[in-house]
Amino acid sequence: MTKVVYEIVQHDGGWAYRVGDVYSETFPSHDTARAATEAASRKQAVSGATTGITYEDRDGQWHQEVAEGTDRPETQVQG
Repeated sequence: MTKVVYEIVQHDGGWAYRVGDVYSETFPSHDTARAATEAASRKQAVSGATTGITYEDRDGQWHQEVAEGTDRPETQVQG
């Protein structure tokens, strides 16, 4: 199972959460960022429908895959 870690960090004069090297929008306080982080974490763990997805990787290559709606990652919030 994949594990996704959401890290709350200072960013752009406020607070944001980061997953890997991707930042969320900036929030005015740590508490606001934490609430948004926990909501995003919970939402990612919810099962959904199996569907086709298209995404671009770091090298600019596009991929098409089938995403199983029940294949959800374990999530963790830090910070």
